[in-house]
Amino acid sequence: MAKDIVMTPMMKQFMSLKQKHPDAIMLFRCGDFYETYSEDAVIASQILGITLTKRANGQGKSIEMAGFPHHALDTYLPKLIRAGRRVAICDQLEDPKLAKKLVKRGITELVTPGVAISDNVLSYKENNFLAAVHFGKGACGVAFLDISTGEFLTAEGTFDYVDKLLSNFGPKEVLFQRGKRDAFETNFGNKYYTYELDDWVFTENSAREKLLKHFETKNLKGFGVEHLKNGIIASGAVLQYLDLTQHYEIGHITSLSRIEEDKFVRMDKFTIRSLELLSSMTEDGISLLDVLDKTISPMGGRLLRRWLVFPLKDEKPINERLDVVEYFFREPQFRAFIQDKLHEIGDLERIISKAAVGRISPREVVQLKIALSAIEPIKNACLNANNESLQHIGENLNPCVSIRDKIAKEIVDDAPVMLNKGEVIKPGVCAELDELRTISRSGKDYLLQVQQRESEETGIPSLKVAYNNVFGYYIEVRNAHKEKVPADWIRKQTLVNAERYITQELKDYEEKILGAEEKIASLEYKIYNDLVLSLGEFIPAVQIDANQIARLDCLLAFANDAEENHYIRPVVDTTDVLDIKQGRHPVIEKQMPVGEKYIANDVYLDTETQQIMIITGPNMAGKSALLRQTALITLMAQIGCFVPAESAYIGLVDKIFTRVGASDNISMGESTFMVEMSEAASILNNVSPKSLVLFDELGRGTSTYDGISIAWAIIEHIHENPKARAKTLFATHYHELNEMEKSFQRIKNYNVAVKEVDNKVIFLRKLQRGGSEHSFGIHVAKMAGMPKSIVERADEILHQLEDTTTREGLGGTSCPKVETKREEGVQLSFFQLDDPVLCQIRDEILNLDVNNLTPLEALNKLNEIKKIVSGK
Repeated sequence: MAKDIVMTPMMKQFMSLKQKHPDAIMLFRCGDFYETYSEDAVIASQILGITLTKRANGQGKSIEMAGFPHHALDTYLPKLIRAGRRVAICDQLEDPKLAKKLVKRGITELVTPGVAISDNVLSYKENNFLAAVHFGKGACGVAFLDISTGEFLTAEGTFDYVDKLLSNFGPKEVLFQRGKRDAFETNFGNKYYTYELDDWVFTENSAREKLLKHFETKNLKGFGVEHLKNGIIASGAVLQYLDLTQHYEIGHITSLSRIEEDKFVRMDKFTIRSLELLSSMTEDGISLLDVLDKTISPMGGRLLRRWLVFPLKDEKPINERLDVVEYFFREPQFRAFIQDKLHEIGDLERIISKAAVGRISPREVVQLKIALSAIEPIKNACLNANNESLQHIGENLNPCVSIRDKIAKEIVDDAPVMLNKGEVIKPGVCAELDELRTISRSGKDYLLQVQQRESEETGIPSLKVAYNNVFGYYIEVRNAHKEKVPADWIRKQTLVNAERYITQELKDYEEKILGAEEKIASLEYKIYNDLVLSLGEFIPAVQIDANQIARLDCLLAFANDAEENHYIRPVVDTTDVLDIKQGRHPVIEKQMPVGEKYIANDVYLDTETQQIMIITGPNMAGKSALLRQTALITLMAQIGCFVPAESAYIGLVDKIFTRVGASDNISMGESTFMVEMSEAASILNNVSPKSLVLFDELGRGTSTYDGISIAWAIIEHIHENPKARAKTLFATHYHELNEMEKSFQRIKNYNVAVKEVDNKVIFLRKLQRGGSEHSFGIHVAKMAGMPKSIVERADEILHQLEDTTTREGLGGTSCPKVETKREEGVQLSFFQLDDPVLCQIRDEILNLDVNNLTPLEALNKLNEIKKIVSGK
């Protein structure tokens, strides 16, 4: 904007505040509206669908403007945040009635995608993480904070490990050092909403000082993160960002936890995506989370997401979870009781966090009371359960009786959402408040008496006493009766059909009543705020309650899953045996047509006799489903869930790797084969003898013999290298790999059975010993609706190719001896030659439309063929 333009004082105020956060849309409070100006207005009007208009800006100039009522903030703010915008909220810092000049304004909050507390912005069963990444010299540090729950986590490691964590936690916003964008996008991609901070934020001294000041400790040893220099720097950056966004009330962030990599099964982002743990790869599909999530509380839903991407690899905690699930399963009355009480809890974690930041509504305070009331019977039931883990949960639950009773005593049961609606504090809490309420109510009754008395005295039947903000209380008389108005009434307003008057008596009572209501509001505010402040000391206890309830909720959900889906308890130990009898795919079986049963299969793997299963069989026969279900059953067992099988013996795995289908990188310009090889290399560089590896159709992206050679070498490496002796399922359409069983003792051939009846294929989807002879690809094409002539011709070519391969072995030529079919039945003999140039000439001629070719086009085509022959 040009400097010589004389702006209005309010627009000068706006511009000075806007300079503090130029990259944020500023919502500028103006009376009963939030307004946006200039470019902000243009953007806001597009995102929010509100009218773009103009406001005067001095010397006949105007500026773009768009606004909405202040009470609609919770409707419009989430839309801006979800559109990836930062929003600065600028409020009036004084009462406009008391302001002598321009109303004082200031930015009260900066809301960003990663720093949001409003329920309308947050997802019910999903964390809203803010992350920070620090690029250290020897390692990369990362921190995650959900300000809505107070969870604060940190870790450090390789770029690959941090990439995995970012993928698992799915932060809504990621912070990193200014100037490091190339490094960030190279290692972690460009799918995250990011924000750059100054260099000084990412220094150890600054970060450590910020953390110690917040936690009021002398060091960070108590959190187990003292040695994580890069993690500390990332964590400090998160707290600095809260300062920048003016989030100062963060007493609910009570600890910093280390993400302990050695406790959890390692799964990269390709595995999480291909196993469809959190979301389906198809639009109408469902994920494993969709199948298992029968949690009741939002905390339980959030924890279950975490459990799915961080399976345990320690036998003891897994079996403790399984014990609780079994107890729920065996004790239906106990399960029904806990389930009933969990419905009363609500989002305990986020409610107490709102208390910490001073944004808890009266209705949420009442919900907190209800939740704490439900926790007491849950605590007692768990303490009396015949299960050590449940007893431990019971011991950790704290009903916080004193604050619960204080809420019950002071806040009305049907409290409004907004404090300014009034009637929040119960009678009997404050004598002065009770007295003022009596005055207020009797005053209003008195006004009704005035209305009745004046009506009778004046003989005006339609006379009424009313109120508005301009005149206060007034008497309205319709024009038909205005001659009857007494002389001492003072006329204040003339309407089309009526006149409005005031009297001295009304003014006296107005002052008394309004004064009482103002004092009532002030007293209610004070009593309520004192209560909210007293909630502060219970924050750590309630956070522990929320954590224990979430755990209980997840395990209850697993018991309900087991009952509904006929799951059984797996045996989990530290052996190297994976023995699944009649295993089923937990997601696919839920999508089966009514009346159709999922075909179950056995899978056995160990490190001594059957380490690698090579599975052949036609496309559509169910090879991919078998691979995925093996991984999902293993994963479900290691999160403490019952599994879809008749029996399952799960030797703990430390890593699960999948190379299934093409990944997103293909859309980024990498070839299918390059993606396949990159992902396969990542597996081979990280695999261990305790890992579970799934390869599905590896090598599809290159020529047949290249693919066979690479697949052979990879299987051989996994079999022969002592450091890579992982349990492996290898689904392939390369039947040549069946030869490996003869040379390698721990490789066994299997195939997914099919049955040919009258030259038709029936997929039995049953795994059986031995390799399969061919892939039935042509039958699949026929089933897919391929034209009959093409299917028949493909069958002819297949037989010719098979004859060629039988005669020549694996050393096939670049132009196989396929007889070209012509309608006249005449075969041009030179097309059978093995010269690739002649193959190309053949193709050029076959593609000509001779009947519609002009003489000039024919000469040009002949010239092109001449160039092919001469090699020019």
